[in-house]
Amino acid sequence: MNAAAVATVATVAAAGRVNVEEKLFQNRYKVDHGRPHIKIKAPEVCANECKTQSCTYVCPASCYKAEGNRSVTLITDGCLECGSCRVICTEHRNVDWEYPRGGHGILFKFG
Repeated sequence: MNAAAVATVATVAAAGRVNVEEKLFQNRYKVDHGRPHIKIKAPEVCANECKTQSCTYVCPASCYKAEGNRSVTLITDGCLECGSCRVICTEHRNVDWEYPRGGHGILFKFG
């Protein structure tokens, strides 16, 4: 393959890449102040009993953050409502998750 062909393949490949952050930015999130739809039931379980803290790397919206003292912080703004956190936390069942109240939560741009 000559240099021109390699450059063409590289250009096509670059054009086909999807920037996830860019796609997520197109969605909007309507915060339901004072009524989060996700809660950590017992924060001490995350810090003392959960060795993997899987929610901190499984959540596609990065709502869960591992802190230096082994605690986990949850920020529900921007949640994609995918349910990954409640599925991954099967050992401790420490995530209280329900759908947001009508009119709140994620507003997907493309449906």
